Amino acid sequence: MSAPIQRPPAEVEHADELARLAASDEGPRPPGWRLSMPAVRRFVLGDASRSISRKIVAPPSLVDRAMVTLATERGLLLIGEPGVAKSWLSELLAAAISGCSTLTIQGGAATTEDQVRYGWNYALLVAEGPSPRALVPGPVHTGMRTGRVVRFEEITRCPLEVQDTLLPVLGERALAIPELGDDGTLFAREGFNVIATANTRDRGVHEMSAALKRRFNFETVFPIADLDEELALVEERSTRLLARSGVPEGLPGDVLEVLVTVFRELRAGDPEGGASSDRMSAAMSTAECVAVAQAVGVAAHFGGSGPATPGDLVAHLAGAVAKDPDDLARLRRYLAQRVRGPGGAAWKALYAARRDLGEGPAEG
Repeated sequence: MSAPIQRPPAEVEHADELARLAASDEGPRPPGWRLSMPAVRRFVLGDASRSISRKIVAPPSLVDRAMVTLATERGLLLIGEPGVAKSWLSELLAAAISGCSTLTIQGGAATTEDQVRYGWNYALLVAEGPSPRALVPGPVHTGMRTGRVVRFEEITRCPLEVQDTLLPVLGERALAIPELGDDGTLFAREGFNVIATANTRDRGVHEMSAALKRRFNFETVFPIADLDEELALVEERSTRLLARSGVPEGLPGDVLEVLVTVFRELRAGDPEGGASSDRMSAAMSTAECVAVAQAVGVAAHFGGSGPATPGDLVAHLAGAVAKDPDDLARLRRYLAQRVRGPGGAAWKALYAARRDLGEGPAEG
């Protein structure tokens, strides 16, 4: 028996919603799109009247601009801090527009051109020479041939020569395959486009060329501004992830509220109550907050410690920020200063557990 999928893509997880939206969608659709723009907006932002769940907290204007860009011959580049749901937004858009979000390139220092465009089956290449049968299509080749959206994650982490393979693809909407001779040019079908992401902390790793920048529209994704909205999102996402991990219930409300507040204050670097104004160098993002909530729930359920308490957060918070020793010192200082003052029982429990981080010179 095959094991359940740990993390199904958006078009699989929300297949019922996409089918219902398509069945009732009477609006005009851009060429190659499976849904109209209003239906795509409903899928991404939710519509309670149609029993469509909200999947991301984002300004409707951002989603509208992103859709307009993808209906033109400009690529879409989503930029922002790590963990602000750039990749999730790109996945939702690709799933709604193309019905497929898995044509994905994961950018990095080791990404090569054949992982972007196409490669070759070298056994067939030696036996038969260059032929369509010997060609191994990459995500861009497949997206152009089938008229689907391609996702390029962390594009600025790729070497410039890999990034610039997109220049003719986004400019002329054509991909030349010289090895196939006169018939070796692939022209993009309607519906093809590229959604790239870049986090603001890595944009300087391999700065994009001016020519490539001109072929993208840039949209910035910001952290969630409202506490209640972020709290609701963390609760919904963490409860869903805990269910996948075999944990039947989400975290208690007081634990979630403390966790989200801690993340927001550490992210801003200016917490209320007179605590240190040092800003964490680690990405104290909503995505990281959800991951910590899941870890706390798994530890409490399978570790036999009973329901999670605010004190259980400390060790897992250290795992979220300990990428930098200075951040661990900032966390100690935060817990000593922010939590020490008057507060409810949940905050007192968090303060009492601060010793789990060990002693450090920054706490005094």
